[in-house]
Amino acid sequence: MSPYHQEEFTPEEKAVLSRFFTNLDLPVFGLVNLPEVVKGALFARYSRSAKSLRRLFLDEFVTDPESGIDVMARDLDEDPLVATRKAEQLYQRVFFDYGDDSVAQLGGAHLACEQASNLLTKVLEWGRLAAYLEQSTRYIRYDALLGGRYRYQVPAEVAESGHAGRYLSHMDRVFGTYSSMVARMVSHFEDLHPRRESDSSVVWNATIRAKACDTVRGLLPVSTLSNVGIYGTGQAYEMSLVRMQASPLREVRDYGEMMLGELRKIIPSFLTRVDLEDRGVRWSRYLEDVRRDLEEKAAALPAPSDEGPSVTLVDWDPDAELKIAAAALYAVSELPDADLLGFARSMSAAERAELISSLVGDRANRRHKPGRPMERTTYRFDVTCDVGAFRDLQRHRLMTLEWQRYTTRLGYDVPPEIDELGLADDWDRMMDDASSFYEALRQDLGPDVAQYVVPFAYNVRFVMEMNPRQAFHLIELRSQAAGHPAYRKVAHEMHHAIRDVAGHTLLADAMIHVDYSDVDLERLEGERKAERRRQTARA
Repeated sequence: MSPYHQEEFTPEEKAVLSRFFTNLDLPVFGLVNLPEVVKGALFARYSRSAKSLRRLFLDEFVTDPESGIDVMARDLDEDPLVATRKAEQLYQRVFFDYGDDSVAQLGGAHLACEQASNLLTKVLEWGRLAAYLEQSTRYIRYDALLGGRYRYQVPAEVAESGHAGRYLSHMDRVFGTYSSMVARMVSHFEDLHPRRESDSSVVWNATIRAKACDTVRGLLPVSTLSNVGIYGTGQAYEMSLVRMQASPLREVRDYGEMMLGELRKIIPSFLTRVDLEDRGVRWSRYLEDVRRDLEEKAAALPAPSDEGPSVTLVDWDPDAELKIAAAALYAVSELPDADLLGFARSMSAAERAELISSLVGDRANRRHKPGRPMERTTYRFDVTCDVGAFRDLQRHRLMTLEWQRYTTRLGYDVPPEIDELGLADDWDRMMDDASSFYEALRQDLGPDVAQYVVPFAYNVRFVMEMNPRQAFHLIELRSQAAGHPAYRKVAHEMHHAIRDVAGHTLLADAMIHVDYSDVDLERLEGERKAERRRQTARA
């Protein structure tokens, strides 16, 4: 019996879907025979819908005459993968003629990975050189049933152990509590923030729902199921699959096998090496051996202390602003780097400030970021915050970002609204139950499997190493009023550390779009803007 819920489709729906999706019964499938713009629109809508991608396609795209999908569905006569197989023949010639791995960067595929735990989603989103869209805990309530059960993963390691019964009852209790608390929060915020006449019911309802889901999402466990849309090159997928083969978790390895099978229906030649014994398998074994050796060496380290959320700037360059001033002149001069560094060192503080001001320019909005001279130095932050906030911060993959296992040993967050409604005892009880079960699973099945029961409210520790240009992007984006309070706090503390700990006042002061405003309904203005865009589009 398949562990995954299989959607039911009518014969007519299957006839349409089979032309555009590589299978109709697995949670991993590829998209074929669709224009790139349609794939992008479909994945964009996917992130804010509780529907599966195939159901969303049927309900909102096939029936839209402007998409042209209905015509394609009727008139496409040949096998949907014929064109792909023909292209593969050409690729094989190019690959063997040139033998260059970079060729694998020139072709890609859209892949949908559904019913993936939040442990798996971070594995899928590890790679830097791919695009990802994941279901949002802000716009979707996770109390709807899927196949007669709440939306959580039952890992094979647990299902085959003596903990299976306790796991199922624990998860059902967690999601039941989540459902009742979201309902309480919706009523609370509706009373606290009555709808204005100027706001449509669509704007108001979406804002209230987002606020309620944001507040209660800390109850959701890491086992919570999500859908992830991926677009990546053959090379990006190859690297991802090699890593997944080395995972200690069955769910990750099983998804890797499904992904490989589906990708070989779309871009098979890009993935010939993944499961070859002397290539991909050997590479995976190398990664597994390295991890195992390092874990053995870390076994003697002391247990962590519950210190709560923190943002610590642990490494920075005292000469950062001097080096950035020199780098600002590099592309517009003809001097070597060392000479420019000497020139910048001879400048007065006021002259260097003026030079950096010229590099920053007149930033009309946060998207106007200074150029690559800002990449001349780095900041390394050690961050501890709740898992929910980490999920959002982890999206900044171009920097160096590495995280520790999820655990219940670093304390948890209690939203102030939970206290206000007298729900703190219930919240604490759920956290304590999760912690007790985590320790039992860790003792019997190890720390990797035990992660599945960790609620989002618990803290996770991770490191973020970034150059100032990346810091501009992250801090200004994640401090915006529409953001979740937990990651807004991280962004604010990073800004303070750059200014006060590193003493880089020129750089900190140039981040003029850091938002420190207090807001009650984080998504209200964003929903108003979205409504105005919808009205403009209909006009």
